[in-house]
Amino acid sequence: MEQQIVKVKNNRGIKVIPGFGISMFVTLGMLGCFVLVPLASLFLSVDALSFWEFREIVTSRQAVSGYAVSLSCAFLAAMINAVFGMLLAWVLVRYEFPGKRLMDGLIELPFALPTSVAGISLTYLYSDQGWIGGLAAKMGIKIAYTRIGITIAMVFVGIPFVVRAVQPVLEKLDRQYEEAAVMLGAGRIYIFFRVILPEVFPALLAGFGLAFARGIGEYGSVVFIAGNIPYKTQIAPLLIMMKLEQYKYADAAAIALVLLILSFLLMLAINSIQIYMQRFYKS
Repeated sequence: MEQQIVKVKNNRGIKVIPGFGISMFVTLGMLGCFVLVPLASLFLSVDALSFWEFREIVTSRQAVSGYAVSLSCAFLAAMINAVFGMLLAWVLVRYEFPGKRLMDGLIELPFALPTSVAGISLTYLYSDQGWIGGLAAKMGIKIAYTRIGITIAMVFVGIPFVVRAVQPVLEKLDRQYEEAAVMLGAGRIYIFFRVILPEVFPALLAGFGLAFARGIGEYGSVVFIAGNIPYKTQIAPLLIMMKLEQYKYADAAAIALVLLILSFLLMLAINSIQIYMQRFYKS
């Protein structure tokens, strides 16, 4: 007997799996327990502060400096990741070479490697006595304990987001459009910017946003190479840890809330741009 596939449709006529109500209940329950409730606890912790106390904490000179360091370095790292992540994804999709699978697996190393291990390794490598840092020091360039080192650490932890966001889109991209453009006499640069990039741009933007958000909140891989010099290389997540060590939980929650709002606004802006770009190219 042939197995019959049960087709269930919702009110809009879209097919859904059987047990949709239970699946949605479990999904919302998991989302609430592991995402919404922890985030809501920030608002409850900040509730102990008055408006003026909250304003004084989040606008203090030390806090503003921490925001500036984290945001500027995270943005620069995300821009670098967008360029080189696109190149890495292109090489992995369009070319065949020995060690391709090994390279593809190494892309995910920052996900699996403990951030503290990455921070110690990067600090040793880019310090004045390290392999790369020593060569840079001879040329008068200091990497460790500067914003350059912070940016490098954020590039390390953020590059997989861009590669893994762009790679599937490139794999599914129909090459017939490129062949048609070649037949019409278009050059490689024109084909890339007018044929390929519009298709890849939403995924590239998503990877950029994820890398940017990760850099803003990154702590383990950055804290060692940053040097934590007040008003120079002191990142915002470090300020949160300092407040927690001083048992100032409300102050730590206030700074964390600012970072949460910044990350939320960032992802909201990127999603809005993606929707606009999709509608623009469809029209």
